[in-house]
Amino acid sequence: MRRFFSDESFWNRPIGLHPAIDPESERLLDFMTSRESRGFWLNLARYTIPIYEVDGNTSGRKVHRRLLGDCKDWPWINGPNPPRTGPGDPLGHERKFAEDAAAGRVPIPDYAVPDKESDAHLSLVDWGAGWMWDMWYCRRRADGDWETLSGIKYRVDGSGVFDRKDLPARNGDSIHQYGPCRAAGVPAVAGMIMHQEVLEGRIEHRLSFCTHLAALQRFVHPPACWTDGGWKQGLPEGAVLQLDPELDLVRLGLSPGAMVVARALQEYGAVCVDVGQGYVIYAEGLYADPRKRSWDGLLKETDLSVLKLKPHFRVLKMEGVVAEGMAPRKPDGGIYAGES
Repeated sequence: MRRFFSDESFWNRPIGLHPAIDPESERLLDFMTSRESRGFWLNLARYTIPIYEVDGNTSGRKVHRRLLGDCKDWPWINGPNPPRTGPGDPLGHERKFAEDAAAGRVPIPDYAVPDKESDAHLSLVDWGAGWMWDMWYCRRRADGDWETLSGIKYRVDGSGVFDRKDLPARNGDSIHQYGPCRAAGVPAVAGMIMHQEVLEGRIEHRLSFCTHLAALQRFVHPPACWTDGGWKQGLPEGAVLQLDPELDLVRLGLSPGAMVVARALQEYGAVCVDVGQGYVIYAEGLYADPRKRSWDGLLKETDLSVLKLKPHFRVLKMEGVVAEGMAPRKPDGGIYAGES
């Protein structure tokens, strides 16, 4: 099974024996558990990311900027640092992506559709050429072209960690206006549970998850380059949770597919990459790709609900904590804005 990024990537390094536990681990888990005691959920069919495999035969498409008026409800549009829209400010389109977008070189299959929820994610991978393209808040236009608010292009065999020097965000901004399509400023595909991995019975990389209890303007680099969290006492995006490696998974009565995911949580852990309700681990969205089958019979959304933050997880040592990020969010759809 191919995996994204180099073998030396942050995303592909197993935790190993006797990892350092963060001094804040117990406090963070207590804080989060006091506000949400349910176990982990799996996003299989909503609010996740379809990943389409493309090659040199896939038709290239022009991708236009999506208009700001379409996303006026997003908190950062009217925040303390509104998006820059002057000459030379390619809103949400990182340079390499913007060049492909303008030239009609973004390879999008005819059958591709983004996630149908509000984030409207879509990712593309060309294994042969070694490139990936992410889009956020994207859609196909009536003329066959596409438009997106964020777009970024990067190497599939690279580090999987963006260079912060290439993302000149100001404190209070959303990282989306600089290209990355995850709020933590990580590749959208990073940490995704892939259908083929579960079929083969082995995941050999870190997973990604979201929580509404992410920290306000505090993230861990690497791998995160930013955060959209809202809680002063919350978990920094980029932090890694590890499922207790001594936990006897057999006794939990997990399904075979859930056992594959749980073993990865023990061996590689899960990275906080976004704000979302509850505690949610992401699996690829199998929306429209004719070469991929359904998650039915492999995983159910509730398969990991038995795994609770306490007593099952710990926060690994957080190195490189950065005190910046998006301005505080307003309450939206049950996602908490944070403490005053």
